[in-house]
Amino acid sequence: MTDRAYNSGVPIYLDHAATTPLRPEALEAMLPFLTEQFGNPSSPHAWGRRARLALDEAHEAIAAAINAAPREVVLTSGGTEALNLGLKGAAWAGKGRGHRILTTAVEHHSVLHPLRYLEKFGFEVVELPVDRYGRIDPATIEAALTDRTILVAVQHANNEVGTVQPIAEIGRIVREKGPKGCLFAVDATASAPYLPIDVEAIDCHLLALAGHKLEGPKGSGALYLRHGTHILGQQQGGTQERYRRAGTEDVAAAVGMAVAIRLAVAERDVTVRRVRKQRDRLKTAVLALDGIELTGHPRDRLPALLSVVARDVDGAAAVIKLDLAGIAGSVGSACTTGSTDPSHVLTAMGYPEDEARGALRLSLGRTTTDAEVDEAIQVVPRVIEEARAGAAALAADPLGQGIVVGASGGIGGNGATNPTTGVGVAPGIGATPG
Repeated sequence: MTDRAYNSGVPIYLDHAATTPLRPEALEAMLPFLTEQFGNPSSPHAWGRRARLALDEAHEAIAAAINAAPREVVLTSGGTEALNLGLKGAAWAGKGRGHRILTTAVEHHSVLHPLRYLEKFGFEVVELPVDRYGRIDPATIEAALTDRTILVAVQHANNEVGTVQPIAEIGRIVREKGPKGCLFAVDATASAPYLPIDVEAIDCHLLALAGHKLEGPKGSGALYLRHGTHILGQQQGGTQERYRRAGTEDVAAAVGMAVAIRLAVAERDVTVRRVRKQRDRLKTAVLALDGIELTGHPRDRLPALLSVVARDVDGAAAVIKLDLAGIAGSVGSACTTGSTDPSHVLTAMGYPEDEARGALRLSLGRTTTDAEVDEAIQVVPRVIEEARAGAAALAADPLGQGIVVGASGGIGGNGATNPTTGVGVAPGIGATPG
């Protein structure tokens, strides 16, 4: 393998769970609405009517992809806004019936943080525990339901470890066992590229999507809102999106997302078969190393996501080394990059903090090639071992001074190169030669 300069284009992209490249077809469909077709969809003239038609067609395409009606789709600026609108809007609309909200401890922060915000206003938020694989037992949700429960929020699949939740069963429990008016919200941003989404089969009232996870543009998203479900709008202004989300619509983003989700659904079976084989090949190579544990459910997981814990390895350091080797990966959610805290998902799954810091996530996508996986199979295990050796050297010599205790008990060294810093070290005082 040819050595690469630092981050020279990051030629092998294995971080599709963070974001995906924009499909050429989506870009092509967007371009007219970024140039000559610039009209406001609310305007009555020809420019406005053309924009309105494109927006209506985007509603239809997104709705068809999840077995919904076009009027049940609210276009947003992304998955985070869709979740904020749905969760906050449903909570405030249901405040007269109760104040209790159920969720899981492994949700994305775009679910957990809005719910914690609601706690400031008297809502009771219960984060239910998951098992070692990050899965919630539907019986746990059933036991936590009370007559004051107004909302249950559970992700379809986890974005860090890939575990798929039994959401159809949870939807049935909320409908049959929950109090009248209790709503079921699903975060499908991580699952939509790879798993069938049928809002009728799931039996949910709200469901969030993000365009950039589907090879659509960033800044595009959608909230499914079942007909007859009432939420309180979180953005006031005009009458857009049937009074549910005020503001002039981003027509180009909506068009791009619509094309991307339509193609993702049409190609899903072929894509899933390919990426699952690629992921399993990479998994076999990584798990062959000592001290590596697969995280997430071994079977019920996203087909393109490989997540592991590497013991005695700093996951963040491994990701940097991978980048230097020309491979893009991550330790978990891109939304927590820069945080010094270990993954809340792994800690909720029972991993100690020191193990959780060894997290590594490699996520493939539709554009990942077999040749890229071949190279990753050679590079990733080597980088993990190098990161482990570096961590061991750092633990033995945390100050990077290369000072050792000589055989006679004195402080000294043998003139070797410090394995941590790469700096040569002169023999020390009191060392016993030979």
